[in-house]
Amino acid sequence: EVVMTFMFLLIILGVTDSRAPKGFAPLAIGFGLTLIHLISIPVTNTSVNPARSTGVALFAGVELFSQVWLFWIAPILGAILAGWLYVAVFSDSTVGERQNVEELV
Repeated sequence: EVVMTFMFLLIILGVTDSRAPKGFAPLAIGFGLTLIHLISIPVTNTSVNPARSTGVALFAGVELFSQVWLFWIAPILGAILAGWLYVAVFSDSTVGERQNVEELV
């Protein structure tokens, strides 16, 4: 869950960045989510969506509901790590400078 959510958020952050080509975000996000599910469902029955995990667990029984915490904590941790890495590695340090120049024009 941590690794798959991490990868999914990196895909989302990358294709929605202002420097990315426009119009390809839905394809990249859709194919990325499909690939994540094809890889990880056989391993952990992943959902990469805490709400989906919770809904299924509500109907599966009390013994399975005790595992739902992992399907909440792991995606949150993966998202935090992806956000941190994206800002640390891929952020554009001149974004603030460009905004100031555009305000002057």
